[in-house]
Amino acid sequence: MSSAHESGPQVLTRRPSRSAATTIFSLEVFDNEVVPSSLGSIAPVLRVATEIENERPRVAYLCRFYAFEKAHRLDLSSSGRGVRQFKTALLQRLERDNATSLASRVKKTDAREIESFYQQYYENYIRALDKGEQADRAQLGKAYQTAGVLFEVLCAVNKTEKVEEVAPEIIAAARDVQAKKEIYAPYNILPLDSAGASQSIMQLEEVKAAVAALWNTRGLNWPAGFEQHRQKAGELDILDWLRAMFGFQKDNVRNQREHLSLLLADNHIRLIPKPEPLNKLDDRAVNSVMNKLFKNYKTWCKFLGRKHSLRLPQGQQEVQQRKILYMGLYLLIWGEAANVRFMPECLCYIFHNMAYELHGLLAGNVSIVTGENIKPSYGGDDESFLRKVITPIYRVIDREANKSKHGKAPHSSWCNYDDLNEYFWSSDCFSLGWPMRDDGDFFKSTRDMAQGKKANRRKPGSTGKSYFVETRTFWHIFRSFDRLWTFYILALQALVIIAWSGVSPLNIFQKDVLYSLSSIFITAAFLRFLQSILDLILNFPGYHRWKFTDVMRNILKIVVSLTWVILLPVCYVHTFRTAPDQIKDVLSFLNKVKGIPPLYIMAVALYLLPNLLTAALFVFPMLRRWIENSDWHIIRFLLWWSQPRIYVGRGMHESQFALIKYT
Repeated sequence: MSSAHESGPQVLTRRPSRSAATTIFSLEVFDNEVVPSSLGSIAPVLRVATEIENERPRVAYLCRFYAFEKAHRLDLSSSGRGVRQFKTALLQRLERDNATSLASRVKKTDAREIESFYQQYYENYIRALDKGEQADRAQLGKAYQTAGVLFEVLCAVNKTEKVEEVAPEIIAAARDVQAKKEIYAPYNILPLDSAGASQSIMQLEEVKAAVAALWNTRGLNWPAGFEQHRQKAGELDILDWLRAMFGFQKDNVRNQREHLSLLLADNHIRLIPKPEPLNKLDDRAVNSVMNKLFKNYKTWCKFLGRKHSLRLPQGQQEVQQRKILYMGLYLLIWGEAANVRFMPECLCYIFHNMAYELHGLLAGNVSIVTGENIKPSYGGDDESFLRKVITPIYRVIDREANKSKHGKAPHSSWCNYDDLNEYFWSSDCFSLGWPMRDDGDFFKSTRDMAQGKKANRRKPGSTGKSYFVETRTFWHIFRSFDRLWTFYILALQALVIIAWSGVSPLNIFQKDVLYSLSSIFITAAFLRFLQSILDLILNFPGYHRWKFTDVMRNILKIVVSLTWVILLPVCYVHTFRTAPDQIKDVLSFLNKVKGIPPLYIMAVALYLLPNLLTAALFVFPMLRRWIENSDWHIIRFLLWWSQPRIYVGRGMHESQFALIKYT
């Protein structure tokens, strides 16, 4: 070989770097501790270099050299955060170690050096560990990861030195390492792969019960394209079947398998009385997990007046399997949802449709359109759920986030997670269909982006703030604290009347003073009218997204408030001597109020009736909680008048004891 090959990789050249004072990476500790996030894939290579440096300095140097090349390929312009400083420090380390590592090289060339060490590492370390009776799974997993990195570097060095082929024994060792890497994959708590069966935690009865329940795939028809993978991987469980049918990611399936196993095992072991036998999953544990997991989903279905998709089979033996399938499906959706997790009702919509498809798959339902058995709308291709379901929704989120202009845009011109999630608080969300229509209201913002339209040109009906659009104005001081301002204004009016009447506070029930004081109800009516006007004006940017019933409620409130503004002063000024005698008889026993027109008193009583009802509901919070959660049409009509019917915040009131304690 040429001298260049014998002396190792070509000497690296670099531009003049900054002074040592500006380099934030220590030459001793930068290897795998401060790798920039954009270069995370080279961290294992640097870790291996640090581990083997004392034994084979030249191989460690080759690993770092390969890491530098890989970092340069990942970020050619060094534009990532901390990348330029990191590459500069790594380059300095390579220049410093080149001569010393070359002097300690055992073989003639770098290719032979790393081939020799790789074979030695495989024979003397990996195979020795693997043959041990009590093999440490963590050590084995780490050893296989190290061997995989070494083979990756070996291939890169051979390519640099133009070595035509690698020795057959090394190829065989690499194939064995690749196969074992999947078996000894990292895990969090439960080693659920075949190599972890001997671990102590896997011997717990409750864990055995949960794992056995997940392995129950009886009656599940596997797709033809998945059969080869099934034969290669061995025994597969319920979550693998869901992955094959709906196209979830492999790592997501692995994470949620452990998640669901722990949930079932924890609830199983806490049951009282203890289940018999303990190594068989009890239905009570399954029901407990299911009730907690689907509490929000069932509430959402009830709120929208839809029947949930958690349909169970007739046979008792299949019920537990079906429940675990539903729970696994929901966890897989949640695990792959990324930022869509911040929109829980959007997840409910996705699960509602996918659970319906799951029921159709298991029941063997036939499609009316194709005449074939129902199949998942988005197929079971690799990562199809992420690409076809989550990604389009994420693009809507990203589009709205860009509209914010880093928080400088008006609040009314863009939507955050809560605003987008409000779309799924109404039955209108089902107009999206399944599979979701690209021209649906929710995706209009994304379609506008693809067509190059301006962000602020949004058609009426497109996704936007559904219930609240803030207009920032001075009047919000009154609107947000209307009760406080109303109290201050009415109290000021009453105090002024008493002060100018020249009577003591004990004589305020005189008819002239009381008549003047009763004018505060007219002022209250004016303030209520102002409040109803502000309700409409301050939410004006979102009026075109309101339903007709919401617009009608705001207009009717203005009309009713205006009616009281006219009616109360008229009844206050005019005595109406021709008033019915029945009203006079009812009020005749109140001697102190003879100076006040009886019709005015009756009008004030009617005006205050809603306030009295509100006060009664305040005293009994359990009644308010029941009313807000009720689906009765008369109750919903009354609530419609007082406030919009929204999904969150309903029935969130303190207990009766807390009310008495703090009031």
